[in-house]
Amino acid sequence: MDIDQASTFLVGSILLGIGCIILAATATVINNIFSRYWRPVNFTRVLPDAMTANVSARFATPEELSRIAPEFDRTPLDLSKSK
Repeated sequence: MDIDQASTFLVGSILLGIGCIILAATATVINNIFSRYWRPVNFTRVLPDAMTANVSARFATPEELSRIAPEFDRTPLDLSKSK
């Protein structure tokens, strides 16, 4: 490898790294300006209802469990084999 190629590679990689740092800092500053002075962009109008529905989770009642799988009510859980 020639010394000119090595120096070109070194300078190019340093400039590329500085360029990436400047791009990240610029994106951060623009993001902070947008979040401070504009309301957030809401994409829920274009998403399907299944992705935006605020359904709260709940646990099944013992009556529902006995109706769905009655055999699970009679068998105790064996934890001795869980190792």
